[in-house]
Amino acid sequence: MKRWLWHACLLLGGAAAAGADEVPDQVVLEVGLRLTAPFVMQADELSSAVDAPPQYSGLALELWEEIAAENGWRYRYRPLPLSDLFDQLERGEIDLAVGGLSITEAREQRVDFSHPFLSDGLGIAVKAEPGLSLGGLARRLWQGGFLLWVFGLVAMLGVVGVFAWLLERRGNAGQFGGTPAQGIGSGFWWAAVTMSTVGYGDKAPATLGGRLLALVWMFTAIILVAVFTAGITASLTVGALESRVQGIDDLPQVRVATVNASTADQWLQEQGIRRLTVDGSAAALQLLATGEVDAVVGDAAALRFQIRHQRVGQGLHVLPQRLDRQQYALALAPGHAARREALNRSLLRTLESPQWQARLNALLGEGG
Repeated sequence: MKRWLWHACLLLGGAAAAGADEVPDQVVLEVGLRLTAPFVMQADELSSAVDAPPQYSGLALELWEEIAAENGWRYRYRPLPLSDLFDQLERGEIDLAVGGLSITEAREQRVDFSHPFLSDGLGIAVKAEPGLSLGGLARRLWQGGFLLWVFGLVAMLGVVGVFAWLLERRGNAGQFGGTPAQGIGSGFWWAAVTMSTVGYGDKAPATLGGRLLALVWMFTAIILVAVFTAGITASLTVGALESRVQGIDDLPQVRVATVNASTADQWLQEQGIRRLTVDGSAAALQLLATGEVDAVVGDAAALRFQIRHQRVGQGLHVLPQRLDRQQYALALAPGHAARREALNRSLLRTLESPQWQARLNALLGEGG
């Protein structure tokens, strides 16, 4: 009898625990929003009624609304600053948080997270300035492999010069004779002027083998010169617009802006980099556009979206380097395992759909 009662208590207790994680139809989930593009944005409603509720859109918000619709969850939104969002979530004052929320160890100790829906990281936004300095020119040529091309061409001229000397030293000793050094030097000179299409005429092969070599070398030289010219032109064209900031090593020497209390702000503090903090990435990019700062460090996805879709200034772009890889997810109040499991299943179904990748590409560009 006692054993039967013990098993019954276990079953009732398990059912009660499972029921605690479910969301009854009459329950309305409190969802905190962190307004940051492109994750959550408030729509501009110029003609809306005064009492009309604000409308929201964005990558994370649309993802959440699809998940809520699939599970039949009701909800209402509560916009909150980042500093209050995790505090209220930890205390259970809100049930879920949606926005550009990156997963960190400190946050994981306070709240629960869904599976990540985006992997990106911190990026550096800079403004390209017209004009190329001497130092910038040298850097662009070095990065473009200019010296490697020069050494390659010199080596090729040397090889062709040696073959010309070997083929012409007996039948054309007047132009390619003398000591080996003199003969190879003459061959090198002939190969160089032939490649440049100048053709001074002071050196010319006379033997059959030498003329065949000249024929092959003329066509080869045309291709080499065309490729070399295209490479240098591309390097100079890209370098015509350059920034003072080329990567992380330049940040300590320039003026940097970031969003207050963000993961980028924390990262800059850990690196000992001085920065100016503002309330949002749009404000930071505006400072960059007007030249008040030299770089903006923040969520790369947010920076790319605002530069791509919101006219924050000409010549702004995000460098390809990522300072700190981050995973973005939805945050949940702790202690609701069944709700988190249902949310994760719906989230994974959405992420595996081709529509999700198309949405990323539309908002952030290819590979977003």
